[in-house]
Amino acid sequence: MPRDTLTRTDAELSGLDALDIAGREKETSRAARIWAATWPKLAALALAVAIWQLVVFSGWKPPWSLPGPLVVGEELLRQAGSAQLWDGIAVTLRRAAVGYVFSVAVGLLVGLAVARSTVLRAAIGSMITALQTMPSIAWFPLAILLFELSEKAIFFVVVLGAAPSIANGVITGVDYVPPLLLRAGRNLGARGLTLYRYVIAPAALPAIVAGLKQGWAFSWRSLMAGELLVVGISQTSLGAQLTYARELADSPWLLSTMIVILVIGLVVDAVFGAADTAIRRRWGVLDQAGR
Repeated sequence: MPRDTLTRTDAELSGLDALDIAGREKETSRAARIWAATWPKLAALALAVAIWQLVVFSGWKPPWSLPGPLVVGEELLRQAGSAQLWDGIAVTLRRAAVGYVFSVAVGLLVGLAVARSTVLRAAIGSMITALQTMPSIAWFPLAILLFELSEKAIFFVVVLGAAPSIANGVITGVDYVPPLLLRAGRNLGARGLTLYRYVIAPAALPAIVAGLKQGWAFSWRSLMAGELLVVGISQTSLGAQLTYARELADSPWLLSTMIVILVIGLVVDAVFGAADTAIRRRWGVLDQAGR
């Protein structure tokens, strides 16, 4: 075999080895990042379970009132094998999705309109903040009077709980768009919707995402309160299961359902966290955030 052919072959093999090493280092780095993000959560979970068990051991409350983690875990596994839990999750998530999507539409439209209109800001700007600070549970008497014990009552309160937070996030984001960006966009010919699409919306996106996350938190809390109060319209929702567990004094069922609600909240928070990380990476500020 000619010497130049052997040289090329050695070079190609060296290149493949280098690629293989780089791929392994990349996988190792990815695994290290995942572990670095996971172990604090696992440690916090273990600490919470340990404190819970210590409280049970202390005898502060009788076992029928405050069961231990093992009893609740067994109940959670039993519920996971039944259709009742999954039906309840499906009903609750359907309500959450419908209410939140409508809240996002209303919040974005109102927020953009108020942010760019001096008249609307003077007229309803402070009202949006007032609506955001009003407890969602306070809306239910009015909702029940208007819509009786129905899905519409829950939907009404969910939207009123979430839309103001989303609108405030949009207003804050638009307010903090640097004027230099607006002037540059106008100089390049961006006007009206084009200016919003290519200049204002990207610059305000971090604050908008924060508003969307806060809006989800308000809508989820409003939904849980609604399902606890408006039990008769659904026998399987998570809120209804909490109510039935309380009435039956079935504390393992009650606590296992609360854990399911908490896990759903954590999953949605992880989705918003991933979106926030992607935005910060796009903006080049991920390292500054300590990630």
